[in-house]
Amino acid sequence: MLNQYFTVKPEGSDEQVIQKSRFIGYVKRVTNEDEAQQFIQDIKKKHADATHNCSAYMIGEHDQIQKANDDGEPSGTAGVPILEVLKKRQLKDTAVVVTRYFGGTKLGAGGLIRAYSSTTTLVINTTGVVERKRMKKYFVTVDYTFLGKLENELRQSHYLLEKMDYLDQVTLHVRTLIGEETTFKDWITNLTSGNVEIKEGEDSYIEVDVSTE
Repeated sequence: MLNQYFTVKPEGSDEQVIQKSRFIGYVKRVTNEDEAQQFIQDIKKKHADATHNCSAYMIGEHDQIQKANDDGEPSGTAGVPILEVLKKRQLKDTAVVVTRYFGGTKLGAGGLIRAYSSTTTLVINTTGVVERKRMKKYFVTVDYTFLGKLENELRQSHYLLEKMDYLDQVTLHVRTLIGEETTFKDWITNLTSGNVEIKEGEDSYIEVDVSTE
């Protein structure tokens, strides 16, 4: 299980017109090849009247599943350029379909590659990219005398303070990256001079938006 990786937000679409041809991009996060194929078939049904519905997807921790389909465009001018964008952006578990309605002007091999690449980039940027980070949850319980200092230090740190429970003592719900557990516990212990109770919670992925500019 990867500790962190990039993928797209659940799904989205966008389009552009290039020399009278309409290119519509669709992107979706998928967890396996069956989901990717179903997504592609759904778009093909939606645009059954389109000239082409070209696609690519990349799935798996180590990108072990990679497929590209030109759907009638000249070999290597559509599916592969879509896939190359996914590779360049390091997007895992991601499927893309680019639908083309031919506008009467031929683009040539180079023009097609640029059109499918740019439409893929457009829809990814419109939809948004996230970094998924696997983090360990901790329940940090202290007396109220330590709350101000601890909350301030946490908010200035790279640790994630999710919420606080106010009872006889205060319990802070904090997440830290996998691999930093010992460093985190030592840091909290030093901040509170040992007047703290730290309990471990579950591991889970947290998604952080990534700039696509």
